Amino acid sequence: MNTGNYSPDVPVVELNEQSRGQFIARTYNHLFGAIVAFTLLEIGFFKSGLAESMARAMLGTSWLLVLGGFVVVSWVARAAAQRSNSKAAQYAALAGYVLAEAIIFVPLLYIAENFAPGVIASAAVITLVGFASLTGLVFATRKDFSFLRGMLMWGGIVAIVLIVGGVLFGFQLGTFFSVAMVALAGAAILYDTSNIMLRYPQDRYVAASLELFASVALMFWYVLRILMSRR
Repeated sequence: MNTGNYSPDVPVVELNEQSRGQFIARTYNHLFGAIVAFTLLEIGFFKSGLAESMARAMLGTSWLLVLGGFVVVSWVARAAAQRSNSKAAQYAALAGYVLAEAIIFVPLLYIAENFAPGVIASAAVITLVGFASLTGLVFATRKDFSFLRGMLMWGGIVAIVLIVGGVLFGFQLGTFFSVAMVALAGAAILYDTSNIMLRYPQDRYVAASLELFASVALMFWYVLRILMSRR
């Protein structure tokens, strides 16, 4: 069957096996590239000595301003990747989002590197194993996890309210919150993977990789926090 007969707006699930495989390969290759870029950025920040000044600057200001800026960048990047017909704009959105994640991770990684040596590598391994397991579950079962959308929306809203409340009123969000957020990130991986396989148009593999990267980063953040709390 000629894949050129398909419109770019046709969901991947309606394509032939070769075209679906091509889309999935492109999506996960871009996800791998995003993870590598994130890792190289962090290495660059730390090797150059920028990480310490960045961490001190971010920890010394209102965390709400940092989070607010990140939310804006996240919203713009996701919207651009989802809606733009320009591949250059989609790649720029992915690159901008990876850079924003790399910056917001600096304080947590700086604290982990200095006060809990070894936990960063452990958190990375746990996150990758968790991501691979959840992805394999979706591919093996072919189950539609769209029913998780409502839970993810409400869970995200509750998490934001608790984080803002913690910043404003000075209470700590302990290990149970981090565990709940890891579970939320796991649900997001199930939902995103299912959504990508069933509903994404074939030309949106960049946007698909951005969504997966966001969920992986969320899981890594809270796995790292859990491991740090045990030191």
